Amino acid sequence: MNLTPLLLSLHVLSAVIWVGGMFFAHQCLRPVAASLLEPPARLGQWVGVFGRFFPWVWASVIVLPVSGYTLLFSLFGSMGDAPLYVHLMNGIGLLMIVIYLFVYFVPYQKLKDAVATQIWPEGAAQLARIRFLVGVNLNLGLIVIAIASGGRYLG
Repeated sequence: MNLTPLLLSLHVLSAVIWVGGMFFAHQCLRPVAASLLEPPARLGQWVGVFGRFFPWVWASVIVLPVSGYTLLFSLFGSMGDAPLYVHLMNGIGLLMIVIYLFVYFVPYQKLKDAVATQIWPEGAAQLARIRFLVGVNLNLGLIVIAIASGGRYLG
């Protein structure tokens, strides 16, 4: 049974959910929330938004490497036989996962604690860290998408 179509679909859908979610949150939701909500409401909103989004990111950071490595080894046989664009996707994707893990386990946890204890300046500082790192990951994700969609045609 050829699992390539299923694996490729899961891989792409996971990337779309993660990168698309970051794009929406960073470029659309964040500016509106910052202009309309006072800090306590805004910080509470972000804890709620991340609480709903991060389980989807967890699924993505599991599905992406599992599907990606399965595809890599089934299509190319080994890492050494994979083309450059696959190595670029792999390296950038691993960096994105490391950044996400840091966001989840450090500033997000501190943001939740700050909101629970109503220490708004600390919450704002942690949200700023998250915003910066999500911006980095968003840019990396867009680069990976460009590499994934056009890399095989570069030669």
